[in-house]
Amino acid sequence: MQTLLSLIKMAAVLAGGLMLGRMFFEEVKRAKRAGAPWYTPYGTLPGILVLVALVLPLIVWLYGRLR
Repeated sequence: MQTLLSLIKMAAVLAGGLMLGRMFFEEVKRAKRAGAPWYTPYGTLPGILVLVALVLPLIVWLYGRLR
């Protein structure tokens, strides 16, 4: 039962990551079509969430090291 619960949790995180990645990729394609600068997609909600997901482990690691 515990293994099944762990698999369900992993699948939920994977599905959320896939949805966020797809939304961000759509923003990248939209910005490319519009001829906007490369950094424009990072100012959208999916872009901000991607940046937070990339920086959060570093912040947690630094917090643990400095504490």
